[in-house]
Amino acid sequence: MADTLRVGIVANEVSGDHLAASLIRALRTKHPDIQFEGMTGPAMAGEGCKSLAVIDPVMGLAEVLKHLPSLISTRKALFKHFVENPPDVFIGVDAPDFNLQLETRLRESGIKTVHFVSPTVWAWRQKRVKKVHKAVGLMLSIFPFEVDFLREHDVPVACVGHPLADEIPLENDATASRERLGIPADVPVIGILPGSRMSELKGLSETFIRTAQWCHEREPRLQFVTPLVNARIREAFESELERLAPDLPIHLVDGSSRDAILSSDQVLTASGTATLETLLLKRPMVVGYRLHWLTYWLVNTFDLLKIPHFAMANLLSPEPLAPEFLQDECNPEQLGPALMELLNAPERRAEIRSVYGEIHKHMRLNAAETAAGAVLELIRGRPGS
Repeated sequence: MADTLRVGIVANEVSGDHLAASLIRALRTKHPDIQFEGMTGPAMAGEGCKSLAVIDPVMGLAEVLKHLPSLISTRKALFKHFVENPPDVFIGVDAPDFNLQLETRLRESGIKTVHFVSPTVWAWRQKRVKKVHKAVGLMLSIFPFEVDFLREHDVPVACVGHPLADEIPLENDATASRERLGIPADVPVIGILPGSRMSELKGLSETFIRTAQWCHEREPRLQFVTPLVNARIREAFESELERLAPDLPIHLVDGSSRDAILSSDQVLTASGTATLETLLLKRPMVVGYRLHWLTYWLVNTFDLLKIPHFAMANLLSPEPLAPEFLQDECNPEQLGPALMELLNAPERRAEIRSVYGEIHKHMRLNAAETAAGAVLELIRGRPGS
């Protein structure tokens, strides 16, 4: 292995940006003389990754269509760059609809490829595993239950765990979080997390705000807290809040999702990484989600979903502890009562926190360091090359 390593790395969403940044840190610790370049978010850039393009998060089967020309153009430019300047390894971080095709073409060109975070081929659109097999020299899996499915389809895989489980302490100080956010210690608080993507926010913000309003009418002492990932998302949420419930006692915070979740007695959240973060912070949750109508129609019509729950927190738990409300069921008249039932059941909340604590313990696998070791082994030509 050469003294100087070159790594191409591409993320295309907020959670992927943070995953990639954790891997960059761990690789640099193991091999200080290493260079990174690719499609980045602020966390990756902050770790010294040269930016060839900036992340543009898109979700869903239908939502991607209007962004397709830009995505295709960016992917072509990245392919051209990496073929002309071959890295020692290319790492696609999540974003399978963007990364798998890029990985396939790069692998066919003789470049070693890694994918960090298995696509949910075990859950829906299972035929995608054929594309995974073709694209990936090594899959870095974050959940143990993914490994058997991938190995059955001859995908080289290493289970490394999830960096969030390592980063988040087993015990956290909720009082300190409330102090940092200026939230009184003696009031009940519900966290409102409508998502980090604009498409999620557009689909969920009105429902979540009206749900908070529904709860506040029944418990006037209630306060709310919402973390917002960037200025654009905050502006859109503030606009909806001003239109729907300008007097709602809600604390808006820039970033600081962990403090917001820790400050809450329970959380109303969109599906996605937020449910995992909420579990790791041991907060009971209610999960609501809406897909684009075409995406939802395709999923139902072609029976694409192969799992009993859509919230990651419920897939990781021995029993589903987070009530889920999808599509038409995601409305204030159903979300509100589910939240109030939890709020009025302190023993149930304590039980959920205990179960989530045990899950957290089992998930701590030193993920970033383990993943970095697997990547370096691949570069040396051992597994998955």
